[in-house]
Amino acid sequence: MAGKVKSVYVCSACGHEYSKWFGQCPNCKEWSTLEEEVRTAASVQKSSSAFLSANRSRVYALNEITADTEHRFDTGLNELNRVLGGGLVKGSIVLLSGDPGIGKSTLLLQICEHLGKMLKILYVSGEESAHQIKLRATRLNVKSENLSILCETDAQYICEVIASEKPDIVMIDSIQTMNIAELSSSAGSITQVRETTNMFMRTAKTLNIPMIIVGHVNKDGNIAGPKVLEHIVDAVLYIEGDRNFSYRILRAVKNRFGSTNEIGMFEMQDIGLTEVSNPSMMLISGKPKNTSGSCIACVMEGTRPIMAEVQSLVTPTGFGTPRRMATGIDYNRMAMLIAVLEKRAGYFIGNMDCYINIIGGLKIDEPAADLSVALAIVSSLKDYAVPEDLLAFGEIGLGGEIRAVNSCEQRIREAAKLGFRKCVIPKYNLQKICNKLTDNIEVVGVSNIRQAFQAIMD
Repeated sequence: MAGKVKSVYVCSACGHEYSKWFGQCPNCKEWSTLEEEVRTAASVQKSSSAFLSANRSRVYALNEITADTEHRFDTGLNELNRVLGGGLVKGSIVLLSGDPGIGKSTLLLQICEHLGKMLKILYVSGEESAHQIKLRATRLNVKSENLSILCETDAQYICEVIASEKPDIVMIDSIQTMNIAELSSSAGSITQVRETTNMFMRTAKTLNIPMIIVGHVNKDGNIAGPKVLEHIVDAVLYIEGDRNFSYRILRAVKNRFGSTNEIGMFEMQDIGLTEVSNPSMMLISGKPKNTSGSCIACVMEGTRPIMAEVQSLVTPTGFGTPRRMATGIDYNRMAMLIAVLEKRAGYFIGNMDCYINIIGGLKIDEPAADLSVALAIVSSLKDYAVPEDLLAFGEIGLGGEIRAVNSCEQRIREAAKLGFRKCVIPKYNLQKICNKLTDNIEVVGVSNIRQAFQAIMD
């Protein structure tokens, strides 16, 4: 006898379920996140446990468990290994997300080409046919004999194939196309995404097989499906970048086996994604000469210092209300810096349009970039070009003071290596750095914005 059909309302942000609809989720307080799901009572638990019912785990004593270093697979891409914390961990499940056409499937096939030389790989596709995958593999010169293709969307059948074939690595593209037949909801719904991910997670842990799952994003840039999806997996990777530009940034927002601060830089070419070993040189290579409104910032992405060009354009407005636009930095941060420049430094921009852009599609959220943004704004306002061999970093407080930042010595070393001859830093940091750093580069300590602008004019 079939189970009773009922409707529930699931929050896409937190995953909580309710018997009736609310405009605001009572749990996470988000608005318009409840979505209706029609399901058969008691079918979810049955479907999610049907495959692994014969593989129940036993209870282990703590002394029986070995604490050896986790086994990692080299993906063949040093930038990807850096983001993962050293490679793909055995038995882990990684969620790879990004905008359509950004290079997710391309990255998977490139991993398959390297790992397929020694390991058996199963590539599961729910979106493309085997012929389409073959055409992309031919374009990317992927010829691995250990790569198998499975075009299927039934999650339970896929888990059965994984258990019988016993591949070393599994790729699933994408999680939004997978479904469990016992669930009445359609593929891509909150319930289907949650339950299929749970099934794949238990399969990966039970068989000790690493999985990479592709996840699509919605119009807001978040992973489509419930927020609980990110809690189930071991690592969440985002590929960022504009489709109209060739550069891609791989960022980890969750990683149980490594740091979440590291980024990887790639360039999309005809042969696929190629690594960018020196992203700083790439980001500042096209900097215009003798042009106002441009300043180089040094930000820390994990353990790696990266130079980024901050561009600003300040021009008289043609409207009643001046326009403000920020690309690559937080809009509210830009508005705060403009207010500080007016109140504390006397640079009036109230009747001016102000545009900020970070070159290369890089997104900066570190306060250390405040000084570079402020100098770029003042440079455009005064129409005075910042010297090409100068960079600046430091956090700006509401009092107009330049506050200290971390990893100062590492930033200066990277600047000197790239040929910069002058560096404007917080005065407090100047007292702490080693004297040897000043041999190849002039370091100037400043305590406020006016001193910083005077330093670039000297």
